[in-house]
Amino acid sequence: MASNKQKLNICRAEKKHIPAIVNLLHQVCLVHHEGRPDLFKKGTRKYTDSQLEKILKDDSKPVFVAESESGDVAGYAFCIFQQHENDNILTPVKTLYIDDLCVDEKCRGQGIGSALYHSVLDFASSQGCYNVTLNVWACNEKAMAFYKAMGLSVQKTGMEKIL
Repeated sequence: MASNKQKLNICRAEKKHIPAIVNLLHQVCLVHHEGRPDLFKKGTRKYTDSQLEKILKDDSKPVFVAESESGDVAGYAFCIFQQHENDNILTPVKTLYIDDLCVDEKCRGQGIGSALYHSVLDFASSQGCYNVTLNVWACNEKAMAFYKAMGLSVQKTGMEKIL
């Protein structure tokens, strides 16, 4: 996997990356399950292989991977373009929403997440986006700290009352 001395290649994900992405999806699911077992199932993942193949072909849902020099995938960022055209209250700004960002647990703390995030920002800017947004679960304190360190601020807060 990537190390501090290896150069990363951030690129659009391809079909060949699916096995590595699947591994990372399982890691994300486990973090969410451990934080909220009432909401997230254990041992599953967000997308099937066929769903991943479809997403990787969809330019409105760009997915980026961070590859080490040896070609190992050390992280990914799933993104979705959003724009509210003809909305009664929202302006039609173009947004790139980060649906999921994950760095392999074996590679964390090496700047990979930061590199992925900044590549997403550069991509969004090149596509004429007004902003980049994301959601983070309150139980994922490490992710919240990472995003705050990247300069993100709270846009809105989701709240719940468990009955």
